[in-house]
Amino acid sequence: MTEPRARGAATGRRLAIGIINGAWRPRVLGAWRVPPGGPVILAVNHTHNVDGPVVLGTSPRPVHFLVKKEAFVGPFGPFLHGIGQVRVDRDGTDRTAVTGALDILKGGGVLGIFPEGTRTEGDFAALRAGLAYFALRSGAPVVPVAVLGSNERRGRLLPGLPPLRSRIDVVFGDPFPAAPEGAGGRRTRAALDQATVRLQERLTAHLKDARRLTGR
Repeated sequence: MTEPRARGAATGRRLAIGIINGAWRPRVLGAWRVPPGGPVILAVNHTHNVDGPVVLGTSPRPVHFLVKKEAFVGPFGPFLHGIGQVRVDRDGTDRTAVTGALDILKGGGVLGIFPEGTRTEGDFAALRAGLAYFALRSGAPVVPVAVLGSNERRGRLLPGLPPLRSRIDVVFGDPFPAAPEGAGGRRTRAALDQATVRLQERLTAHLKDARRLTGR
């Protein structure tokens, strides 16, 4: 990971902290579970466009998210690049994005991924293989993250945004490897499929626990 990209992500975190805490009331649970150093992958459920910024502003470490190329339009493109985010084309295998993400992990950074690939019900019901690939290829532990309340519709003053000053819960889970101990670093199709199933089970269990913990 390049030093400018790392500095950019640190700047992005500071900006997000100010914006998120000014607009809403984030409640962060389990942030201490994020390893303080070394490569980490944050696997985040995704129901609203603010989920990425919310995690940027609540994670204890700067995060580099894989962000769809459609977001890099007009002035947002240079801005997102400047705060260390990674542009990805979801229509095929984006080798530039893959290399950039692996470089972040190789450099000991934090990579943020929405493993379902797009906004959904946020229940981790359909994971793409990307999360398993990055986790197996890098050996980085995966930290499940549940963002709850960002898709609240009641009381909105601004269309498309959660109600201002509403509570958004961010619950970090325990880090875990994509492959069970002793499985080695295999990256075959079978290994990816097995890792994806394992990841989905762990992420779904974390989301269930987070909902019970927060009452959401």
